[in-house]
Amino acid sequence: MNTFSAILLLFGNLGTTELIVILVVVLLLFGGRKIPELMHGIGKGVRSFKKGMNEIEEEINAPVSKNEEQKKEEGK
Repeated sequence: MNTFSAILLLFGNLGTTELIVILVVVLLLFGGRKIPELMHGIGKGVRSFKKGMNEIEEEINAPVSKNEEQKKEEGK
């Protein structure tokens, strides 16, 4: 059994009642003030990850464009 099918089996059968119970438990554990702080931190992390991915992609593509410019100059 692969990981994806295990996740589907675990969360695929959750109903509305179970989701409400989970949300109430999370609210009780973290409190009303901590949840927005946690979401803000997660948002910063995702933003940082995307920025890093874009920088890596630009670094990979940058030498290709520099090489193309050099080839165009040599061809002239």
